[in-house]
Amino acid sequence: MILGVGTDLCRISRMERAIANDHFVEKIFSPEEIEYARSKGSPAEHFAAAFAAKEAIAKASGLGLFGIGLSNSMVRRTDSGPLIVCCGSLLEKFDELGIKKYWLSLTHEGDYALAFVVLES
Repeated sequence: MILGVGTDLCRISRMERAIANDHFVEKIFSPEEIEYARSKGSPAEHFAAAFAAKEAIAKASGLGLFGIGLSNSMVRRTDSGPLIVCCGSLLEKFDELGIKKYWLSLTHEGDYALAFVVLES
């Protein structure tokens, strides 16, 4: 059963300015997300997509960004597509809400990155 759906759109040019600040990058993104984005030709696209995913998770769960904690979720890139990885207190909150599966779709085009999340029991 679907328990939540969330989407978010992030402007890549805005993320380009934000990632010039290393403190911002280290506070928001996991080492794995940082390594992945910086290994690409346009890191801001990938940082923007990961940030949009965090926002979409927050919206789908109804917990908000403060409730999920930005360091408690990350995007893992795999050969079969991006995955949401949850840890820490977010896993406990998802368990309380009955959330067992998470689905993620990412895209970027022009100056925007978009994430779409479905949470399932």
